[in-house]
Amino acid sequence: DEYEGQVTIRKLVRKLKPSQIQGRIICVPSMNLPAAMAGQRCSPIDGLNLNRVFPGSKEGTITMQIAHYVSKVLLPLTDVQVDLHSGGKTLEYIPTCIMNESADKKRETRTRDALKAFGLPIGLVDRKLDHGGLFEMDAEALGILSVNTELGGAGRVDPEIVAMAEHGVLNILKFFGLLGGKIVTPEMQGREPTRLVHVNDPRAHVIAPDSGLYEPFVELGDTIKPGQALGQVHFLNNLEKPPLVVRAKLAGLLLLKRPPGRVERGDIVHQIAQDVKS
Repeated sequence: DEYEGQVTIRKLVRKLKPSQIQGRIICVPSMNLPAAMAGQRCSPIDGLNLNRVFPGSKEGTITMQIAHYVSKVLLPLTDVQVDLHSGGKTLEYIPTCIMNESADKKRETRTRDALKAFGLPIGLVDRKLDHGGLFEMDAEALGILSVNTELGGAGRVDPEIVAMAEHGVLNILKFFGLLGGKIVTPEMQGREPTRLVHVNDPRAHVIAPDSGLYEPFVELGDTIKPGQALGQVHFLNNLEKPPLVVRAKLAGLLLLKRPPGRVERGDIVHQIAQDVKS
């Protein structure tokens, strides 16, 4: 249910001509095709989320087999991996390019340069504590330079965000020498340069404390203060019970919100990003 990247890659394969390409570009528009056909995050065949089962297994169910093929056949053919995620139906992000901190500092520096070349409004420098079955961590384990995105979401396909994604992918191909031409930076388009942030503080992740209807008080891009009321949960089965106010525990930029009004206890409703200190 993450549509922007799927649209972007389909447009890319129609736009690129073999004569333009120096090297090899492998495009996978919908890696988990059964889930994409169903418009949902998990496969309707085996109920699995592809991005939680890497490196997969050739003896497993279809989702495990897809992961195994990508991990054992496609990834070893590559030097650079670009994964175009978005928030799906349940989350919405400011368009963000993501990289992971790495023990290989030379690769980390090169990845940060690639992230800036992509040119999205936000660049998230993440710190992963474990593998988690993630595609990006499988790439990292193989020494492959890896960048990812969160391209909006909310179950929509936003024309402006798709245009950003198309432009960013072409910039990345130019950055790594796969296409000729100059990288067009955000500043050259009259936009602000990519803002580097992180969400490594556990308090950055704002969770619904109970089930009900969530009423947000804030919007993407807002500057958040500690203790600020971000929204409130209304209780469906108890009109006399006052709404439960959800407050920020730290300052920063509101990077993510949950568009659906219905929440369950434990759902993420916001993410607060803090600037990376240079």
